[in-house]
This record gives sequence, structure tokens and C-alpha cells, in this order.
Amino acid sequence: MGWHKRQHTALDEPKNPTTLADMIHEGLSVFCWCNRCGHNSTIDPVPLATALGSLFPVPELGGRMRCSLCQARDIATRPAWPSHGGGQIARHI
Repeated sequence: MGWHKRQHTALDEPKNPTTLADMIHEGLSVFCWCNRCGHNSTIDPVPLATALGSLFPVPELGGRMRCSLCQARDIATRPAWPSHGGGQIARHI
């Protein structure tokens, strides 16, 4: 991530970011989005917490990931809130 993007991202990030422990407690998955190609997926936070520690901040996960489609390392991560479309399949009737 470039310096300019880090500066603007730091302004938008909460002071106490959501941790993997918070995700597990709330029963949510981690929503991952590739900023290069738009590929997205959800990941179970339990194995991540085992590997990185339960207090690892969710917004920092993207820096350790690579897109499985285009191999980019520009990944954004957040909770997969059902009301935002993550973790739930939208159906049109």
C-alpha cells in the first residue's frame, strides 16, 4: 500500500478496530475484497485467530493476503455483515 493511501486509510479507520475475537464472538466471517480485480470471498475467522492470535485487527488481515484470482496483494478486509451483502446470498424474486 502506498504512502498516500495509508494516510487516507488511517483517517478512516476506527481507533479500536474489530479483532478476530470480536468476529468469532459475533458469529461473523471475514469479508475479503481484491481492490485490483474485484474478486471477493468470505473466510472463517477461527483458523485465522489460531494462526495470528485472537486480538489481530481485521482491517490488517488484507496485508497478509493474496487474491486467489489475480494474485494481487491489494486486499481489503472487514466483517461480513449480512446487512451489507457479505455472508448472505441476495435473491431476486
